[in-house]
Amino acid sequence: MAPLLTHHRKKLLIAAAGFAILMAGLCAHLGYLMIFESEHYSRMADELHERERSIKAARGEIVDRNGVVIATNRTVCTVSVVYNQMEDREEVIRVLCRELALSEPEVRKRVEKRSAREIIKTNVDKSVGDKIRGYGLSGVKVDEDYKRYYPYDSLASKVLGFTGSDNQGIIGLEVMYESYLKGTDGTILTLADAKGVEVENAAEDRIEPVAGNKLTVSLDVNIQKYAEQAAYQVMEMKGAKAVSIVIMNPKNGELYAMVNVPEFNLNDPFSLTGAEASGSGENTQDLLNRMWRNRCINDTYEPGSTFKIITAAAGLEAGVVSLTDRFSCPGFRIVEDRKIRCHKVGGHGTETFLEGAMNSCNPVFIDVGQRLGVDSFYHYFEQFGLPGKTGIDLPGEAATIMHKKENMGLVELATVSFGQSFQITPIQLLTTASSIINGGNRITPHFAIRAESADGTQVREFKYPVRTGVVSEETSATMRYILEQVVSEGSGRRAKLDGYRIGGKTATSEKLPRSLKKYISSFLGFAPADDPQVIALITIDEPVGIYYGGTIAAPVIADIFENILPYLEIEISECSD
Repeated sequence: MAPLLTHHRKKLLIAAAGFAILMAGLCAHLGYLMIFESEHYSRMADELHERERSIKAARGEIVDRNGVVIATNRTVCTVSVVYNQMEDREEVIRVLCRELALSEPEVRKRVEKRSAREIIKTNVDKSVGDKIRGYGLSGVKVDEDYKRYYPYDSLASKVLGFTGSDNQGIIGLEVMYESYLKGTDGTILTLADAKGVEVENAAEDRIEPVAGNKLTVSLDVNIQKYAEQAAYQVMEMKGAKAVSIVIMNPKNGELYAMVNVPEFNLNDPFSLTGAEASGSGENTQDLLNRMWRNRCINDTYEPGSTFKIITAAAGLEAGVVSLTDRFSCPGFRIVEDRKIRCHKVGGHGTETFLEGAMNSCNPVFIDVGQRLGVDSFYHYFEQFGLPGKTGIDLPGEAATIMHKKENMGLVELATVSFGQSFQITPIQLLTTASSIINGGNRITPHFAIRAESADGTQVREFKYPVRTGVVSEETSATMRYILEQVVSEGSGRRAKLDGYRIGGKTATSEKLPRSLKKYISSFLGFAPADDPQVIALITIDEPVGIYYGGTIAAPVIADIFENILPYLEIEISECSD
């Protein structure tokens, strides 16, 4: 019997020792958690009882050069539910279906989802949000939020851009200056009990939001309105596919207006309008992208005779031509095996270089191009800044499409000299022309002037590159004189304006494929001709009937200048014709 008791006692002792070791280990682990991990588990415990809601920051306004608000915010609401706080879910479902105009299955699915917070709907009108709040439904949260609002609907739509449901910029200035405009959201922290119900009268931790910066841009609402009205009128009158207009200060690159009609409604940017609304069999997103496209910077085209400004400047700068050099135009030029025609079938006969420019004579500019040669032409093409991009502060700028130097023969040189067989963006053409007439300074076209915080503290004054010495002041002065003669007595006569000295160049370019016989009519004009303070370019895409740039595009710029030159306080010239 004694050995049996002894064996039993040994087993008890072993069990007791094991239990003691287990308890010692447990105590040691608890001690470790209490001493070394206490902060971590305290934080976890707090998180179980805390509920966090964001306070949306107001997006910064965009204002024009005169302080006119062109992009702002409207207060909207976000309606959400907290599962553990709802007392009568059926009532919540009924009210939210009715007030938010949502289907019962859609609301029920979200209301019955076991989550800390479930969003039912965003961008709810404040009046509706206030009404839902008035029901006093437990577990239903109505938080104020912001929705972007554009007071002028479609004005400069493809420049301003718009924001998505998350209030982030999608296109245009809204996305380009997102980091300045977006602001920083705040938060509200509330306490909840073990069931997730908010504790009444518990102190709230609140981090206030920081509003986005106000962005001041060079765009002028009044000039943009003048330009859009003129663009719509000529588009309707000529049955054109589209019309674009850019108006800029050629001295510093500030853009006063950028028009791409038809524009779209910024307050309803996902509704197709114009030609895109009738698109059949195409992907909706592709149609939207086309509707949002800014043709002034995203699209390239053959510029035609407006490019003769560049050829003339290169020829003068290189010293291969002067105003009095004489040329002969029989109505064509033979270059290698190619017969290249002038727009005047019978030719212009004998003419000086100045007269050739006034007549927009292709053979004259072919000859200037041949005198330059491929190497010299490419040198000036690069010196003028044409191969790359302008650096405009809008997304998606396209680059010039030009023949590779090694692939450029005499025929290609001839066609490029009068603006064919390559492609350029309107903003690149306007910027390059500005550098030629402003004394030789390659400016950067831009909209943003400065960004300021909500309390008025200046955050940043935007600066842009300027490259000097693009052409000499002598060449620049000669080009201003030539282009003034084009308007006063040459192909741009329909751009003449009583009381002002206007310079400019017309163009009519045939679209590819040539067999379609579709054209882009354009005119580039500036004023005053002796001291340019404003420059503008219009392109009319596929006008019906008469399509010559001098006939239908030049008068539009004259009409715009008639309105905006006095507005810009540009004095009437005593020497005007």
